[in-house]
Amino acid sequence: QVQLVESGGGLVQPGGSLRLSCAASGSIFRIYAMGWYRQAPGKQRELVAGITSDSSTNYADSVKGRFTISRDNAKNTVYLQMNSLKPEDTAVYYCNTVVKTSLMMTRTGYWGQGTQVTVSS
Repeated sequence: QVQLVESGGGLVQPGGSLRLSCAASGSIFRIYAMGWYRQAPGKQRELVAGITSDSSTNYADSVKGRFTISRDNAKNTVYLQMNSLKPEDTAVYYCNTVVKTSLMMTRTGYWGQGTQVTVSS
């Protein structure tokens, strides 16, 4: 099995910054894509940012220019640097990774437990 542990959420004022981290551990043969999603109350979960194994990135239009996703393959960790935060960024943020647990296994997606980000004055 694969475990994802997220950290870095919290309460921040509008215009502030936070950095989220998500470390993967367990039976990992190879990690492929990694990403961050968020879910606000009463809304569907949405993709915030994604990064491939060769570090190609994509972002939701609402966060382009403010958020930056990166990864450290040696640490099996993905990061989300969030700047110029707005109240509408308030949500539970989840990391997702696509992993093979062995050469013969298929790729499987795993989710973290979620971390709350609240942007409020």
